[in-house]
Amino acid sequence: MTTDPHASPGQQPVGMTSPAEPPATASKGAPPDPTATPGDYLASPKSAVKFTRAAALWSSLIVGFLILILLLVFIMQNTDSTTIHLFGWEWNLPVGVAILFAAVCGGLLTVAVGTSRIIQLRRAAKRNLKAGT
Repeated sequence: MTTDPHASPGQQPVGMTSPAEPPATASKGAPPDPTATPGDYLASPKSAVKFTRAAALWSSLIVGFLILILLLVFIMQNTDSTTIHLFGWEWNLPVGVAILFAAVCGGLLTVAVGTSRIIQLRRAAKRNLKAGT
């Protein structure tokens, strides 16, 4: 049992608990959770703070600003001027600005195609809803 000569026969040594007992970090006055299993005491505690939309917005803003800083550095390092030809028009732009402009146009094209697909799916859903009633 114990090597301490002053301990009573049924007493465990300090720092040792039986497998069914919760660890010493549990509050002394609170009764143990009857639905808890022994493995629950080993899991990390749940956070009281939940992930909110404001937290998602804040994270998105930080990522967005980091991307903008990278774009700014890219444009500043690619300042050599180039001539852009499109349907008979000519522009003289720095290379960084021209590439950024092309990326923005590609993003807008993607948004336009996605928007038309969403409108198409909404119309089909409304037709199916009316047909079902």
